[in-house]
Amino acid sequence: MAQPAPNTDMDLRRAARHRANHKVIAESKLHGDQTIHIVNVSAHGFMIDDNTVFERGDRVELRLPVVGRLEALVIWTVENRAGFQFERVVRLPDFLALLDHVAPKLR
Repeated sequence: MAQPAPNTDMDLRRAARHRANHKVIAESKLHGDQTIHIVNVSAHGFMIDDNTVFERGDRVELRLPVVGRLEALVIWTVENRAGFQFERVVRLPDFLALLDHVAPKLR
């Protein structure tokens, strides 16, 4: 009989991720203004796929549609990807409206 796989950090996510395709400027005291590409987002954070400067522990501030200015903390990096956690949770109505702006457009 097969045993269930052990829990990993990926299994312990607090919120579902939604695909995104959105470029935004991340303002950083350490690295200046950086244009980043958000590829998935949740009410708690987001992931980028074009990281060249950010390291775990870095803080950024960005402006997202509907939500406005948010601070985020880099919580992990792997190769050119990085995961950020928002300093505050985005309210559900605002998050749903944000998805309309950042979700990939179907052709």
